[in-house]
Amino acid sequence: MGIAADIAVIVVAGLAGGLVAQRLRQPLILGYILAGVLVGPYPGGITVTGVHEIGVALLLFALGLEFSLRELQPVRRIALVGTPIQVALTIAYGFAVARVLGWDPVAAVWFGALIALSSTMVVLKTLGHLGLMGTLAGHVMIGMLIAQDLVFVPLMILLPEVADLGQGAGALVAAVLRAVAFLAAMIVGGTRILPALMARIARWNSRELFLIATVAIGLGVAYATYLSGLSFAFGAFVAGMVLGESPYSHQALGDIIPLRDLFGLLFFASVGMLLDPGFVAANLATVAVLVAVVAAGKAVIIAVLGRLFGYRGAVPLMLGLGLFQVGELSFVLARVGLHEGAVGPDAYALVLATAVITMAVPPLALRAAGPLHAWVRRHHPAEPPAVINVDRAALSGHVIIAGGGRVGQQIARALQSVG
Repeated sequence: MGIAADIAVIVVAGLAGGLVAQRLRQPLILGYILAGVLVGPYPGGITVTGVHEIGVALLLFALGLEFSLRELQPVRRIALVGTPIQVALTIAYGFAVARVLGWDPVAAVWFGALIALSSTMVVLKTLGHLGLMGTLAGHVMIGMLIAQDLVFVPLMILLPEVADLGQGAGALVAAVLRAVAFLAAMIVGGTRILPALMARIARWNSRELFLIATVAIGLGVAYATYLSGLSFAFGAFVAGMVLGESPYSHQALGDIIPLRDLFGLLFFASVGMLLDPGFVAANLATVAVLVAVVAAGKAVIIAVLGRLFGYRGAVPLMLGLGLFQVGELSFVLARVGLHEGAVGPDAYALVLATAVITMAVPPLALRAAGPLHAWVRRHHPAEPPAVINVDRAALSGHVIIAGGGRVGQQIARALQSVG
C-alpha cells in the first residue's frame, strides 16, 4: 500500500511508544522517537520520507498562532536581549567543541547552532507536570523559549549560506532580502486579506470549512515561500504569526492542535527512523562525552546570563537545569544541514543522539531541583511573585469571558446587547 501502510505502522508504533513514555512519566516526544527507531530501516523496518515536512510546517504554524510579543513583556529584557546573547554564546561554545572533535569550520558552526535551541515542548510539559508554570523561573523560561523559537527563523535562513561566505556574502544578502520582502508582503497583504477571508468563512458557521481554510493558509503560504527560495517551515511560521493577530486566532489554534499533534508524531517518528542504534552503540563513549559537555556548557551559559540580568536566588539555577537540552527545532535544522551537505551522516547521528538524551533529562533535573530550590530560598530573600495584582473594586459588576475566539466574541456581543 506504499506510504499509507507506512503511516499506519508509524501511528500505531507511535501510540505504543507514547503509552510507554507516559507510563514512565517521560515526554511523549521520546516515545515517538523510540517508536521511529524500532520501526525504522536500521533494525530492518520501513523508511518514510516527505511526511516530516508537513509535520514541521504544522508545528511551526501552530507556534506562530501562539506567538505574541505581549507574552514577553514581563521578562522582555532577558528574553529579547539575553536570549540572542545566549544563542550567540552557545554557538561559539559549540563551534569550539566541534573543532576539538576535528570537524571542519562550516560543520562546527552548524553544530553550535544545533545545540543553541532548547525544547519548548519538553520544558512546557515538565513545568506543568511539576507545578512550576506560575513561578518566576517558569515565566523566564517561557519567555526565553519564545525568543529562541523566533531566533530559529533567521537561523533557517542564514545557516545554509554559511558555506558561501568564503566566496562572498552575495547569496547571504540575497537570502535576507528575500526574507524581508516576504515578511513585508505577508504583513501588508496578510493583515488585510487573511482576516477578511477568515471573517467571511466564519460567518458561514461551518467548522469543517474553517479548519480546511486554516490548514490551507498555513501550508499554502509555506509552499509559496518554498517556491520563492525560502524555507517551507519559515513560511508556515510567518503565516501562523500573521493569522495569530486576527480575531480568529484562538479558533484556528484550537482546530489545528489535533492535526499538529498527529503530524508531530509523524515528524518525531521520522527523526527516530534516522537514528542508527548500531552507530550509537559503537560510539557510546563519544556520545556520552558530547552529552555531558553540551549539557554542562549550555547550563552554565544560561545560568550565568540569568544572574547577570538581575535574577537571584534559585532562578538562575532553575534556568540552567531547565533549558540545557537540545530542542525539537534543532532536528529541523539538522535535516537542513544534512540536505545541504554541511552536516555529515556521522555528525548528524551524533547530534540526534545528543538531542534525544538531553531531552530525557530535564524532567529529572527539575524534579531534583525542587529540594535545592527550597534550600536556596531558606538562605536568600524570597523571589518576587509572578502575579498581577487586580483591584477588586474595578471588577465589580463585570462578566469575565475565558476565551476570545468565535464563540467567546458572540457571547460578548450578546451580553453587550442586553447591557
